[in-house]
Amino acid sequence: MSKVETGRMVPSADVLDRLSRALGLDEPTAGEVRELLAAVEAASDSDQPTGGATPAGMTVDEEVRSAQLVRSFQCVVLPAMLQSAEYARHVFESAPAAMPGEVGRAVAARVERQSVLYEPGRESVFVLTEAVLRTWPGTPALMLAQLDRLLAVESLSTVKLGVIPWRRPVPVLPRHGFTLCDRRGVVLETFSGERVSDDADEVAAYEETFGHFERAAVFGGEVRELLVRVMKEFRDLGDAVTP
Repeated sequence: MSKVETGRMVPSADVLDRLSRALGLDEPTAGEVRELLAAVEAASDSDQPTGGATPAGMTVDEEVRSAQLVRSFQCVVLPAMLQSAEYARHVFESAPAAMPGEVGRAVAARVERQSVLYEPGRESVFVLTEAVLRTWPGTPALMLAQLDRLLAVESLSTVKLGVIPWRRPVPVLPRHGFTLCDRRGVVLETFSGERVSDDADEVAAYEETFGHFERAAVFGGEVRELLVRVMKEFRDLGDAVTP
């Protein structure tokens, strides 16, 4: 067996593309494999840990990893479990007190934890406002890849993806994103950090709020049409736009 097959060597992008073609991988799957490679390379290029502090944004990853039922609402930033490697890099780099040496490892860890989306027996429900799809870092090309990932993930039997279109009023004015993990806790996500609450009353309040947002969202064919429409708008923007 080759060093790549046994995990002793990380393949180059060219080798990875040839392997993907040889294995007959479809484009969404091949794209996810390329993202994993990018995350691994980023982690390898980073400096060694200097402290041991958990990078901002990692709390939700840890909580989600141990949950069987995940329900996430976001009004500005994509849920952690749906982010492409490049999108996640922007998230970690923009976090308060972000340490460059930790970003690569945080991205790699986030991409690795997304494997829970494919595990039988788990259920993940994501509800976004349309603003999330239109609040973008980097370039239009980055968002095209990200939206393509959303289309691929939406097709999974373990995932339910909904979007509240701008043409619909929101039932509750959103103040921040949050993620419910089973029925035992909620991760509250703010600009300055994350807080985990297992207070029964607070969890119940967020469950009720999530239900309001979920009922206002579109799913299935409607959400796919919306994603395709937004992708067309990003294609029209082209790469002439710079951050």
